Amino acid sequence: MPEPSRVKSPPNHELPQMQKSKEQLMADKESYCTFRVDELYFGVEVCQVQEVIRYQHTTRVPLAPAVVQGLMNLRGQIVTTLSLRERLGMSPADADSRPINVVIRTSNGPVSLLVDEIGDVVEVDQELFEPAPETLQGEHRELIRGAFKLEGRLLLILNTSKVVSIAAHESCQIRNVG
Repeated sequence: MPEPSRVKSPPNHELPQMQKSKEQLMADKESYCTFRVDELYFGVEVCQVQEVIRYQHTTRVPLAPAVVQGLMNLRGQIVTTLSLRERLGMSPADADSRPINVVIRTSNGPVSLLVDEIGDVVEVDQELFEPAPETLQGEHRELIRGAFKLEGRLLLILNTSKVVSIAAHESCQIRNVG
């Protein structure tokens, strides 16, 4: 009786190459926590997001720039809250709407970004990334790292370190004026 044919598995030295190509495929994808501010659709790398929480009461900080909405107590930790609407030069939201806190990790501790609406975690192919266009000028260009063209809209990738550092810079300027 003839022996059934067997599918030969690749030798062990070929397995890492197959795994590497799978890892490379995963490396080409990036996950972003998405949110909306006015009509704009933004994303922040998931690894930068500590948590997303509903609106929390904040305590105003005297002489702070308008972008600094205040400080909030997050389980015993004091967190600076920044308004992305204010930072982007947009009009204030309706008085009856409550923003959502996207708490991000920074080198100086957590900072909360106030957004209008939270979206989903979106996984995008890095090949679709395009840097901010040259036509976008001034400090707004510094706030946007680039964009992904998605079906029906653009996902703008926020440069969180610039958003936080610009807010800190404005705060220092105001304090030095007086």
